Amino acid sequence: MGDILEFPSQQAQGLAYLERQLREMLAARGADQPLIDFASSELTQIYAQLSESEQYSFSVELPETLSQEEKDALETQINEGLGGVAKANHALMLRLIAQLVLAEVKLFQHQRPD
Repeated sequence: MGDILEFPSQQAQGLAYLERQLREMLAARGADQPLIDFASSELTQIYAQLSESEQYSFSVELPETLSQEEKDALETQINEGLGGVAKANHALMLRLIAQLVLAEVKLFQHQRPD
């Protein structure tokens, strides 16, 4: 079986979901369109920065004495370990992004000339 390509990417789907939820939440709380648009823009910009920072890359030089089976097992363990760390970091970063966007929205509201 070949590789499966997802359109849009999971990252784009995640951002679209977060943006939709933010817009619905703010609208339900009586926010006006400029505030909703500002919050959505902030979310999009910050999420893009997060996505860039999550592009990990490194290499490990393995001893020549390892068998291919040992190399494969080690690669699997490394990938699983990094996947767990990345997932935990992503969850934490999403919470921090939510707090940052909320702070930016509050600042935006206080700085408006209304």
